Amino acid sequence: MMEERTNLMHMMKLSIKVLLQSALSLGRSLDADHAPLQQFFVVMEHCLKHGLKVKKSFIGQNKSFFGPLELVEKLCPEASDIATSVRNLPELRTAVGRGRAWLYLALMQKKLADYLKVLIDNKHLLSEFYEPEALMMEEEGMVIVGLLVGLNVLDANLCLKGEDLDSQVGVIDFSLYLKDVQDIDGGKEHERITDVLDQKNYVEELNRHLSCTVGDLQIKIDALEKTNSKLQEELSAATDRIYSLEEERQQLREQNDLIRERSEKSAEMTKQDTEVELETYKQTRQGLDEMYSDVWKQLKEEKKVRVELEKELELQIGMKTEMEIAMKLLEKDTHEKQDTLVALRQQLEEVKAINLQMFHKVQSAESSLQQKDEAITSFEGKMNQVMSSMKQMEERSQHSERARKGAEERSHQLQQELGRKAGALQLRLTQLHEQCSSLEKELKSEKEQRQALQRELQHEKDTSSLLRTELQQVEGLKKELRALQDEKAELRKVCDEQEQALQEMGLHLSQSKLKMEDIKEVNKALKGHTWLKDDEATHCKQCEKEFSISRRKHHCRNCGHIFCNTCSSNELALPSYPKPVRVCDSCHTLLLQRCSSMAS
Repeated sequence: MMEERTNLMHMMKLSIKVLLQSALSLGRSLDADHAPLQQFFVVMEHCLKHGLKVKKSFIGQNKSFFGPLELVEKLCPEASDIATSVRNLPELRTAVGRGRAWLYLALMQKKLADYLKVLIDNKHLLSEFYEPEALMMEEEGMVIVGLLVGLNVLDANLCLKGEDLDSQVGVIDFSLYLKDVQDIDGGKEHERITDVLDQKNYVEELNRHLSCTVGDLQIKIDALEKTNSKLQEELSAATDRIYSLEEERQQLREQNDLIRERSEKSAEMTKQDTEVELETYKQTRQGLDEMYSDVWKQLKEEKKVRVELEKELELQIGMKTEMEIAMKLLEKDTHEKQDTLVALRQQLEEVKAINLQMFHKVQSAESSLQQKDEAITSFEGKMNQVMSSMKQMEERSQHSERARKGAEERSHQLQQELGRKAGALQLRLTQLHEQCSSLEKELKSEKEQRQALQRELQHEKDTSSLLRTELQQVEGLKKELRALQDEKAELRKVCDEQEQALQEMGLHLSQSKLKMEDIKEVNKALKGHTWLKDDEATHCKQCEKEFSISRRKHHCRNCGHIFCNTCSSNELALPSYPKPVRVCDSCHTLLLQRCSSMAS
């Protein structure tokens, strides 16, 4: 890889040298048919392909150098025209053709060296496309960029419409670089011409760079003036906003103080009221607790007495129900017996009626007995039967009368006993009614006392709820105070941030003013710079010593004046040169001061 890099770098040197020599002989205007120019593009293509990573895809391997060149569009906006024009060309179908067209257009714009320098400065982006030991990733790439700066002297007129850039074969023709003996002998004659042309080209290139830098500085000055005016407007708006915020903050402070005083006063009043009410509530609560304990004890005793009376009442009611049941049973027995007696009486009356009827029939039959003996005998048998039945009925009636008399005696005795017991029960009931009425009166009084206690408790609950609501209001006021304090803190933060922003804006303004002054000084210095000829200077500009064989002349690459070796021994990197060049002592100190001010 290292041998390939050195060979490619030497080939690039030879191709650029041959191209410049041929261009000087032809008048510096080149066409696409020029053989050294074609060979230069071939060598350039080989340099860009060196160490290029191979990207694999479904179609196959893709090894194109147009991918790294597309990065220039992102890093340098000026190259966007080249990229868009290359993409819009319909003849180009491959990435290789687009890369070759890009090189043609960059050379015609005389910015090929600038674009490649931008690429090499961003090696972290090139690492995606190149191997670490590739030519573009090593120092040889910077050397090639320095060599390409000399091509800015040439004017290339290349036509891309008829060119078949996709199918061209990039083969290096070494016959152009083999020198004849006559070329070696005649090389000395062309040295002076080449030196003069080099100085002329250098002056033109320096003028072009200076005009570009002047234009860039003018654009920067305009942009800085616009930003300065915008910053001043923003500063005025920010100051107005700060004043308004300070007024709002003062108003909020006053409102906060008023709210705090009111809340503190209301909190103190409510606190005092709550303390007084709590003390009264505690005293009343103690008295009510004592009264409630006494009433509770009385209620317990009365409940016990009432339970005992209820038990006695239940026993008496049970006795009364048993007596009533017995009375009902006796009444049922008496009713049944009375019904049987009534039935027997009805039977007796029927029998009497039958006897009367029979007697009348007997009387009527006695008159007809004589006529009907046979009927009498039959009737006598029947009469005997009836008489026997009558005797049985009489015996039954006598037995029933005896049983009725016994039952009446028993019912009389039971009625007497029931009357006695009912009187005693009525006396006990009257006593119980009196006790119940007294207990009901006491219960009514207790209920009234309890209702009064409940009312007092309700009143105390209402007062406690009112106190709670007032406490909640106090807590709400505290929350509002906290919210106002948070808003105050946020406003303070905003004010502090705006003050910091104003300070930073002031610093930016001061830095921009310093940059403006530096740019104006640079413009003044650039306007006065001229490249002095060797014949015009006989003495050193700084030490004013005369030049001789031992004290040689040296140009300062910044101001263009001629100095001796002691006064121009310093070297610095300038924007128009890729490497550090010789600079006089005054330019060295001025450039160092400018770099330090820009860094700070």
